[in-house]
Amino acid sequence: MIKLDIMQPSLEKLRKFFRLEHENKYQNTAIIGGLAKMLDYWEGEARADGVAEEVIQAVVARLRSYEKLSPEGRTESLKGVWKRIGETYPEAKQKPQEQKQLQHQERSVTPSQGEAVVKQESKQRAQNPVKQNPNQQHKQKQNPQPRSEAVAGAKHSQTPPAFDSKLTVLQGVGAKNAESLAKLGMQTLGDMLYNYPRRYEDYSLLKPIQALMFNDVVTVLGSVQSVANRPVRGGKLNIIELIINDGTGSLRISFFNQPWLLNRFKKDDMISVSGKVEQYLGRLVMNSPDWEYVEMENLQTNRIVPIYALTERITQKWLRNQMKQVVTYWAPAMIDPLPDDLKLSARLISLNEAMLQIHFPDSQDRLKLARERLAFDEIFYLQMGVLQQKKDWKSVDGRRFIVTDEWVADRLANLPFTLTTAQQSALDDIRKDLDSGKPMNRLIQGDVGSGKTVVAALGASMVVSQECQAAIMAPTSILAEQHYRNFVNLLTGESGFLNQAEIRLLVGNTPESEKEAIKSGLANGEIKIVIGTHAVIEPDVIFKDLQFVVIDEQHRFGVEQRKELRSKGTNPHLLVMTATPIPRSLALTMFGDLDISVMNVMPVGRQPIATYVLRPQERERAYTLIRAQIQNENQAFIVYPLIDESENISARAAVDDFEALSKHVFPDLKLALLHGRMRSSEKDEIMLKFRDKQFDILVSTTVIEVGVDVPNSTLMLIEGADRFGLAQLHQLRGRVGRGSVASTCLLIPTSENATENERLQAMATTNDGFELADLDLRLRGPGEFLGTRQAGFASSLKMASITDVELIEKARNQAQNLFDKDPELKNPEHALLAESFQRFWSGTKSDIS
Repeated sequence: MIKLDIMQPSLEKLRKFFRLEHENKYQNTAIIGGLAKMLDYWEGEARADGVAEEVIQAVVARLRSYEKLSPEGRTESLKGVWKRIGETYPEAKQKPQEQKQLQHQERSVTPSQGEAVVKQESKQRAQNPVKQNPNQQHKQKQNPQPRSEAVAGAKHSQTPPAFDSKLTVLQGVGAKNAESLAKLGMQTLGDMLYNYPRRYEDYSLLKPIQALMFNDVVTVLGSVQSVANRPVRGGKLNIIELIINDGTGSLRISFFNQPWLLNRFKKDDMISVSGKVEQYLGRLVMNSPDWEYVEMENLQTNRIVPIYALTERITQKWLRNQMKQVVTYWAPAMIDPLPDDLKLSARLISLNEAMLQIHFPDSQDRLKLARERLAFDEIFYLQMGVLQQKKDWKSVDGRRFIVTDEWVADRLANLPFTLTTAQQSALDDIRKDLDSGKPMNRLIQGDVGSGKTVVAALGASMVVSQECQAAIMAPTSILAEQHYRNFVNLLTGESGFLNQAEIRLLVGNTPESEKEAIKSGLANGEIKIVIGTHAVIEPDVIFKDLQFVVIDEQHRFGVEQRKELRSKGTNPHLLVMTATPIPRSLALTMFGDLDISVMNVMPVGRQPIATYVLRPQERERAYTLIRAQIQNENQAFIVYPLIDESENISARAAVDDFEALSKHVFPDLKLALLHGRMRSSEKDEIMLKFRDKQFDILVSTTVIEVGVDVPNSTLMLIEGADRFGLAQLHQLRGRVGRGSVASTCLLIPTSENATENERLQAMATTNDGFELADLDLRLRGPGEFLGTRQAGFASSLKMASITDVELIEKARNQAQNLFDKDPELKNPEHALLAESFQRFWSGTKSDIS
């Protein structure tokens, strides 16, 4: 194809076909099957080139009716559309060589031709990749990470060099198309292989319109019966309405404010629509569904058709055609890094077959096998990584701390309460770790109020009783101060063996003179335990002999912060804690390098928190319940998802409601406002005053989520509750019920429909944080639990589901077996696997804690 710099490639192609049609005296023979045939691919190319939508629609309209015109009418039609484009209609004759080139090009893109030509051209171009200009490269810096760079096992020394070829080597992909594809994470041929479909249309499993039910999420196939444009709001908006029919019934489809669609649909066009079935005036309808023209070949063969993510100027059909030529030619050339014996043991198909079937599956069974293979790879590389980290951690020596049974019995006897079985078990785990000669690397996960702080304090006392030091880092000053008070109560006075001067609090607002004294005491060993925030990891904080490190709410600290604290000692024992229960599948995957202690038993006296879901119109009832609690000399929280009202989010906000609550709802009570935009010192002051009963009601955002003890608070009202995840709702609810009085949590969603929200109903039926964590993982994914622990891990899972425990255990077992035989991956048959493993983990910022 001849490309000119003065015109977009799609318009240049149009000009040449018009010229050829002129040469053929307007007999509609410039393209086999008629000039309208070029719309199958030209429309997508024009959008990719940035041609104005009105110009595209003008061309589409003229060419669709072209066949019915007389030669004279065709002449005027083409001249008219070209005039619309703004160019002089080209009537000069072509050279014979150029005409021959055009005819060859037309043949190579029509469906009647085989794939051999496309494959050969792709191969030739892949060997001579087109270089990008600097401007294009600069733009791509803002695009997502290339897909083949983020997938485990995607690249190694035997990866075909052509996989690094730029997409402009493909026929029909120019600079503009390549720029659009880069927004989807595709910059090379290799990236395209790992551009998995986001869903599939299985034409063998379509549901007839007659069988549709309200709230079904389905794909429907039908022919267009009518198309209408209905203006609304005085013509400011418009609705394109289609009626489609599949022989069993009709369905109304509506598209809002997309007027260009009026010319896209013609009577009897066969289309598929995918979306949710809704109801309007008693009839079933579908609003703004995904849609595409049905390719008859796929329909007649009951094909499973891939549907890819799109961006502007890229159409589904155009992208699918590009994916087809790349996948069918290059997937068989992939070299599989997994050893054959492992694939046989795990019953996995080859990488080549998986790649072919994930894009263009022959059946649902083959698609399932492809998904399993690709998902296995992702989990397997993760498992190998955490096993390697665990091995590295255990390869160094740690200080041994032998603790006698008598010493433990003495400490427990001095406690004002009896440990739960879960607390005792976690303490036994810590004791064994300290006596192992290897650094402890343990995660304690316990539900809200399960008594983790007590276990941490007793663990620290085992070390400091032998003349070493411990450091405890919490995410907020208030939580650090709370831990400080608990440690002092547990380890000093009659119940302990330390004096109060040996336990110190170091936070951002600690006076400078006191900070200097604390630093001096840590350096000379006089201070045994320091509890603080980020201030503990400041460069000038130096310990004499730090041997025990506790990190609370570990997901709130970054990798570097945790490393910094550990570096304050020589291979210190590490205990990390979280009040967010971690589902088993996630613990196996993301936290596989940690030994885990689970605390799932509540201390005696802790009562379950009664939880109710109220409709928005029942808010006054909630206010009545709050007033009743305060009359009984208790306190209450009112929590909001937003600080200020937002135009984009329909939810109540803390600042706006605080004024109304103070003036109109509770004018006789003392209210305080707390949110994330306040300075840390302000937040701490308000929280301490609330704890000391200087306020009756605290109106807050989620800043109260982490670990604040206000034993007198007995009721929490959460506004916009449907906007929170289950893990977050459970954490918030845990702020009440910390005393001996029965407590209540009220959930009000943003709208009536959200009252039946699955998360809210789950909250009302159970107080079990682990049960809620499993449900939250299924509904929202792993983000709630990971925090900043493993930057990039969640994003590396393109195919695997973190909820698939069976697959995770299979991958973990295979990784463990391989690791036991060849931990360094030095055997010749593991050479490619070692390369792929190194490549994957070198780009992943991770930490064993």
